[in-house]
Amino acid sequence: MARPTYQRIADTLRQRIIMGEYGANDRLPSRQALADEFGIGPRVAADAVQQLVAEGYVISRTGSGTYVRPRPPVRRLTRSWYRENRAGSPFRADMAAQAMRGGWESSSETVPAPEEIADRLAITPGAETMRTTYTFTGDAEPVMLSTSYEPLEITRGTEAVFPEDGPHAGRGVVERMRVIGQHIAHANEIVTARGATADEADRLGLGRGSVVMVIQRTYYTEERPVETADIVVPPDRYELAYMIPVNQD
Repeated sequence: MARPTYQRIADTLRQRIIMGEYGANDRLPSRQALADEFGIGPRVAADAVQQLVAEGYVISRTGSGTYVRPRPPVRRLTRSWYRENRAGSPFRADMAAQAMRGGWESSSETVPAPEEIADRLAITPGAETMRTTYTFTGDAEPVMLSTSYEPLEITRGTEAVFPEDGPHAGRGVVERMRVIGQHIAHANEIVTARGATADEADRLGLGRGSVVMVIQRTYYTEERPVETADIVVPPDRYELAYMIPVNQD
């Protein structure tokens, strides 16, 4: 089935923005000018522009017109085993390296493990886990989201049961697990891309329909997985840099 005309016009305008034909803060042609160019009605032209507003490519200013939204500078998020093994929060260290103030908001609750999470943690579906949701910020602006799961059979009754409460709050998974005798040996990450959910778009301040990177991370001791998380990153603001140790023995 053919896509609606307004979506096809929006595709063309979006491509012009991406390729730089319309630069940051440039005013888009008026609805009437777009209608004349594409041989469509003004209502269809307005719908095409509204699609770009919803996606976050342009900003509509009442009485002035529609302008290309400036792209924020792309900053780097380092994925490094060495950083994970330092004391304190790896995320705060990453932000500090870029002269930014890192922080986060979080909430934790006990939930039965969904089937996919149970598979990643090698536990029975429905087994109790501690789920913690995060919104990470840099200079008070949202940077990334994360939803992590830890098996309660490991952490229940310990001082590390709540990732963001207690004496080891905010210390990072590797350090917290070490405190209770779980020595993490390695981590696995799978990076994919998909459309942001409505909730993710709202929390990250993205336009609806924006694409996000998703890092599916799982930490393992020598015996078993002990934590898994889905980390959501807006690729127009942040790039991922992986530092991989090489054993030359």
